[in-house]
Formats: sequence, structure tokens, C-alpha cells
Amino acid sequence: MYRRLYDPLIWLLLAISCSSPVRAEVNAQYIRLSDYVNLHPEQTEKMNRFSTLVREPASPLKSNNTTPIKLAIIYPGEQTSDYWRRSVSTIEKRLTESSVDYELKTFFSRPGIDIELQSQQLRIAIDWKPDYLVFTLDALRHQAMVERILLRGTPKLILQNITTPLSHWSEVRPFMYTGFDHEYGSHLLAEEMLTQQPTGKYSMLYFAPGYVSQMRGDTFVSHTAERPDLQKVSSYYTKGDRDIAYQATLAALEADPDLNMLFACSTDIALGAVDALKQTNKLEQVLINGWGGGQSEITALKNKEIDLTVMRMNDDSSVAIAEAIKLDLDNMEDQVPHVYSGDIVLLNHQADASRIEQLEQRAFRYSGLK
Repeated sequence: MYRRLYDPLIWLLLAISCSSPVRAEVNAQYIRLSDYVNLHPEQTEKMNRFSTLVREPASPLKSNNTTPIKLAIIYPGEQTSDYWRRSVSTIEKRLTESSVDYELKTFFSRPGIDIELQSQQLRIAIDWKPDYLVFTLDALRHQAMVERILLRGTPKLILQNITTPLSHWSEVRPFMYTGFDHEYGSHLLAEEMLTQQPTGKYSMLYFAPGYVSQMRGDTFVSHTAERPDLQKVSSYYTKGDRDIAYQATLAALEADPDLNMLFACSTDIALGAVDALKQTNKLEQVLINGWGGGQSEITALKNKEIDLTVMRMNDDSSVAIAEAIKLDLDNMEDQVPHVYSGDIVLLNHQADASRIEQLEQRAFRYSGLK
């Protein structure tokens, strides 16, 4: 059952300011992928070769992997989006196909909420003394955690779901960044949404304060800044929670009944907004996006509950993790790029069913259709 709108905790969350000064401070920490490649031109060829490796079938490990490697994965996987759980199964399957023996410890938590739990999970993982640690930057507090690992020099750190290197980690960087370019994905969405809805009022449904909100949400906001006939009337941090996104959407619609567009920064946010739009009979009035193109979004797209999404070739970012580990074990660490960025495709609800099926087969080639 959904919480009532006058719940003071909900209203406290919804009232958080999402002002541009905060955005500027956070974005200054990240280097756009295109800018990073300009700073490190030698990465271009390396990234291209590695991308080809990711797309190809697995090849066996060349070295003798007599002792299983220890791999720890800490993900915000307790959410509707299937990206994180698919990532784990993809890494396992690709390592197995590559004849890499491994031990795995996996930790899941809720995004934007379980920050303290994630800290505890990180401590447990480090105590296990893994060879490789796969983590993400779900919130600002994660940066301090990651810095401690980088300074230790062990385990080798792979950051999932981030493709914009942090500027102050340029001297001591992670083993690899992997994921899909959030900024580029939101750029694709903005171009299409502003073509369909160039005027009116919109509300921004952010994730939690931090990386994803900045890269996805603020990229969209920057596109609308040049549209004087399109007004951002409200913005909310939702912690990536479907229920809070539902409440936020109801609040946005109550404040502006003529709202005609919502930008959602994640799958759970989009689905929570859809719940509210259905309840208020405004699904046809309001243009709304998904972000990521997992199977729950594809279903919503086919049902015309969301209007468009950007679909990640989901499994590739995790295949990249397995390939980076294999190259490292084969003493070819110099062939691992600093950043792997997977392919993203724009989809709307008018997309041909055969086209969607083709993309699903490619995106979920390891984790499978469910």
C-alpha cells in the first residue's frame, strides 16, 4: 500500500532542493568520456580493440589459473531494474566460458537508501581479501569509500555503471570504469522528448543526490535551458524508490495539473510515476521516459505506459569486467582500457516488435530473456 501524501517524511524528501550550484560542484569532479579520450589519445585504439573483444565469443584463459581468483561484487541490486542482478550472472557465465576459476561473494542493497549497509558490506568484502572488487558510485558518500581502496592498492577496483572518470583520481585510478554513458543516454532522450513536447511544463524526478542524478537528470535540464517555452516547474529526489517516485508525481500533478512531461532518471522512478499517472488518468497527457531498457521497461513500452527509453546493450558492461580480469590474469593488463562504454539505443513505443526482439537478444545474450 502506498504511503499517504501528507506523510511528513515523504514531504521532507520531496522538498529537497535540486539547485544548479550543487550540480556545478558535483559535475566538476567528473571528466566527460570524450574529454577524457582527448586527454589520453592512446586510449582510443585500446577502447576499440577491447570493445571488439567484448562483442566476440569468449576465448579461454591462456595462463594457468591454478588458484581460484576471489571476486567481490557490491551492487544496489534490490530494485525493479534488473541491470544489477543480470550483471552478476553475466560476469559468472563469461568467466566460466573463459576457463577462469573463481570464488564469488555478492552483496545487494537498496539504491540511495542503504548507504550504511553498503559501507558494512564493503568492510566485509575487504576483510575477505578479494583479488578484484566490483563496486559503483550510487551516492556521494561512496567516493570516500572508494578512495580508501585506491590508496590501499588492493583489491583491484572495477567501478560499474560509471564511464566519466573522476578528475581527482587521475593519479591513482581504478583498474577500470565500465558501464554506459549516462550523459549520452539522456542526450538521446532529450532530443526526442523535446521534439515531441517542445512547450509546456515538466517535472524532474531525480535519483538520490549524486552521480546518476547529475549525469542523467542535469544533462536533460541543460537541454531544456534553451527552450523558453518549456518550464521546469518542480524537481524531486526520489532515492530511486518506486513509492517515493509515485508520491512525487502525485505532488507534481497536484501543484501543476497541466503538467505535460516528466523526466525519470531510472526504471523504478519511471514505473512509480506511471503508477501515479494511471491513478490520475493522466497517462496520455504526460510524456514520460524510462532509462535503461530492462525487461520491465520494455513491457511498459509495449503497453504504452512509458513513451520512450534508452536501451543499454545490458550484458556488455559485465562481459567487459570478465574480459578485463582475464587479460589481467594473462599478464596483459596494458590492454585493458581505462574506460569501457557500451552501446545505447533509443526506443519509443512505436518501435517494431521484431526490432525490439532483436535488441533484446543482443542486450541479454548472457543473462537471458525472462
